[in-house]
Amino acid sequence: MPENEKTLSSDMRTYYKDYLRDNANENLVHDQFGQKHPIPAGNGKTIEFRKYSPLPKATKPLAEGVTPNGQELKVSTVSSTVSQYGGWVGIPDMIKLTELDNNMVQATEILGDQAGRTLDTVTREVLNGGTNVMYAPIVTESGTTPVTARSSLTTNAKLSVDLILRAAAKLKNNLAKTIDGSYVAIIHPYVAYDLMRSSEWMEAHKYAAPDHLFNGEIGKIGNVRFVETNEAKIWRGEDLTAAARNLTVKTAVSAATAVTVAQAVSNEEAAALKGRKVLLGGALYTVEGCTAGAAGSAAITLDRAVTCEANAVIYPGEGGQDGVSVYSTLVLGANAYGVTELENGGLEHIIKQLGSAGTADPLNQRASAGWKATKTAERLVESYMIRIESCSTFADEYSN
Repeated sequence: MPENEKTLSSDMRTYYKDYLRDNANENLVHDQFGQKHPIPAGNGKTIEFRKYSPLPKATKPLAEGVTPNGQELKVSTVSSTVSQYGGWVGIPDMIKLTELDNNMVQATEILGDQAGRTLDTVTREVLNGGTNVMYAPIVTESGTTPVTARSSLTTNAKLSVDLILRAAAKLKNNLAKTIDGSYVAIIHPYVAYDLMRSSEWMEAHKYAAPDHLFNGEIGKIGNVRFVETNEAKIWRGEDLTAAARNLTVKTAVSAATAVTVAQAVSNEEAAALKGRKVLLGGALYTVEGCTAGAAGSAAITLDRAVTCEANAVIYPGEGGQDGVSVYSTLVLGANAYGVTELENGGLEHIIKQLGSAGTADPLNQRASAGWKATKTAERLVESYMIRIESCSTFADEYSN
């Protein structure tokens, strides 16, 4: 039989599949605390997550010989539609079918990393859409100022021990169950840096053996265990143009929506600016339109009138004050959300040998390896999760 017509041996197929999943699992930080549900049978597109309501207290004393009335177990469902994600790479050589192939091992490792980061981001975005939010207050030498919106956060609004303990207290008051005895916080390394200098921080190795730690766990404060990932959500916003992060007001504006800017704006950049949030004079606006032009002639139209001086700075509005990065710390209880699992069709490893594409590869020049995943995630109980938004000592640095 020609080599290109042979198939991968069963042992090799199992090895690569497991290797792909292992590499993906390393990056699935946000998935690990959710309810796990299998992929719908028969290629179905909808999955149902279940929520169980607590029973009321049974405070009436039992009468001897009398069985009390039973109570109804209240179950509600949250329906979710699964989506497919995937990626692949070309492999230039014939794939070894019965022994380890170095090209395939390297490709599988890289693909597993991509799959894990992709699927983790899907879950991360769902969790960070939650409605239960706390903002770090602005702390300066002159005092503490409460914050009620992301756009008001400054570099002096850092995550504190007090905020973590407040979040844990709220979860407990909301009857959120713990996860293996503690609540869990998913935190960015830059935010963890600010917390780890506290005297109340306890390193993970001081309270648990390595095989009893969560993936990414670094320490705890009170009854909250911290899991660190550089994939934690960051709000910062893209630069307003390719050449400038911020724009500058060209001429003073008095109670008008049109603002002429000092920088040049291309047609492509003008289209991208439409619908974006911007900060001007400490207030948050939406760009309803933008007219491209050379430096000093381009203009943006805001969703409401503004009054400002010439040279006032227009910042990206997706993050904090003056466009600084804002970081999410998710504090979670058990059963707060649900995700689909990787097993049984959740993540596939797909290998194509040289020539397997038939007439699409007439000279047997293309082999490939890829992954395809079926995925969804849903928030189930908003009161069992809290998102804390804060800045950091590293607020001007950015990733993800």
